[in-house]
Amino acid sequence: MTQKYVLAIDQGTTSTRAILFDQRARLTGVAQREHKQHYPRPGWMEQDALEIWRNVERIVPAALRDSGITLEQVAALGIANQRETTVVWDARTGTPIGRAIVWQDVRTEELVERLRESPGAERIRELCGLPLATYFAAPRLRWLLDRTPGLRDRAARGEVLFGTMETWLIWNLTGGADHGVHVTDVTNAGRTLLMNLSTLEWDDELLRFFDIPKAMLPRIQPSTGDFGTARRVLPGVRIAAALGDQHAALFGQTCFAPGETECTYGTGGFLLMNTGRELVRSEHGLLTTIGYQVGPEPVYALEGPIAVTGSLVQWLRDNIGLITSAPEIETLAGTVEDNGGCYLVPAFSGLYAPHWRSDARGLLIGLTSYVTKGHIARAVLEATAWQTRDVVEAMNADSGLSAAALRVAGGMTSDNLLMQIVADVLDIPVMRPIVAETVSLGAAYAAGLAVGYWPDLEGLRRNWRVAAQWLPRMDPGLRAEEYENWTRAVRLSFGWLRPKKSLT
Repeated sequence: MTQKYVLAIDQGTTSTRAILFDQRARLTGVAQREHKQHYPRPGWMEQDALEIWRNVERIVPAALRDSGITLEQVAALGIANQRETTVVWDARTGTPIGRAIVWQDVRTEELVERLRESPGAERIRELCGLPLATYFAAPRLRWLLDRTPGLRDRAARGEVLFGTMETWLIWNLTGGADHGVHVTDVTNAGRTLLMNLSTLEWDDELLRFFDIPKAMLPRIQPSTGDFGTARRVLPGVRIAAALGDQHAALFGQTCFAPGETECTYGTGGFLLMNTGRELVRSEHGLLTTIGYQVGPEPVYALEGPIAVTGSLVQWLRDNIGLITSAPEIETLAGTVEDNGGCYLVPAFSGLYAPHWRSDARGLLIGLTSYVTKGHIARAVLEATAWQTRDVVEAMNADSGLSAAALRVAGGMTSDNLLMQIVADVLDIPVMRPIVAETVSLGAAYAAGLAVGYWPDLEGLRRNWRVAAQWLPRMDPGLRAEEYENWTRAVRLSFGWLRPKKSLT
């Protein structure tokens, strides 16, 4: 019998990867291409959706060659993607309407402030589980509709289409302008501010509030199922799953039971806690979201996004010059026993969960003549750990559950000292799996389940194996004292930025 494999496309913020997995979740082939980031104005961030599509056309055949397999051996395709990035394109030609607006873009600040004062704004979180913020897709889509002549009328006639990146790729893979499938899944739709979290459908009240034509929106369906059959790049291969990248990481880490929690540490940090079939509405600054949907019922999750984790190490390297490569921070921080009394709050463009303070700015406090560059390096690592603690505390309070361990992935997890600090401040074990590509693996798992490549969730659990584990060893009294100091530092970062109109 011919060996079969599952292909995952991980369309991320900085690059796109294609990875093939075998039945034991072993990586057998990979190809990757970066795409250009465009910064036309301060606070604006854009990408070329056509460039990303062309990259997919190149990396998929390259991954097959790397694996030494044929197209006929691909059992299914799953897609994971950067979530809130907004793409609008011409349904007849497939040409994007301008560049894609990236999830980190904050051009809609002024629009969001106006919308917060509009009738019905108080209903948004109740309907979709999310706060009204520049982070999500609907304000960016409204901005495009308002500022592009004739676009809203064309959208109402279905002549232009909207999607996040997985929708854009699926549409192109299944034919593009020649009857491409216009579809999304619940995890991505749930990040737009337009999907009702209870019905899992586009919500008419939210569409009216944001003044967005329903005709331009993709069909919503579960994370696993039939997203169409590829006609381009992978002709004949079934697209069987789509998930937002952090939801894919939750799935790839096999966090299938309530209370199970994972964090992906990259440029920023994203923590998700499985809350099961219960829709938990956060009262502590978290996002209520769909974890994933396999079958008729969704699994809900609480999410706590952290804006700055890995990018803080890059800042120390590129802007401050304290280190010449990212891995050096572990060595430098290891030259001291503690932070020397200094704390760094990386609110470079405000704070995300659980504070949501756009007026906060970065702060380095507690400096004395005793402090060395080793102490500052240690404070940089501790900033990621304490921000993680803030989110986990909020998750435990909201859910009534208690995270018994934290499963981690992402580039920062190669820093053993950082992972030990995270375990110390959380007072729970921190575990890194053998398969580090948890986002891609989650997309592959979901697609494989849909086509019977893997039989059930328990079969996926058996594939999860620990590569490294860190156990807490900090004195409880010191932990409490240090957390109080961190909390005071965070409060001091609030209110630095005075309100002003953003560039438009």
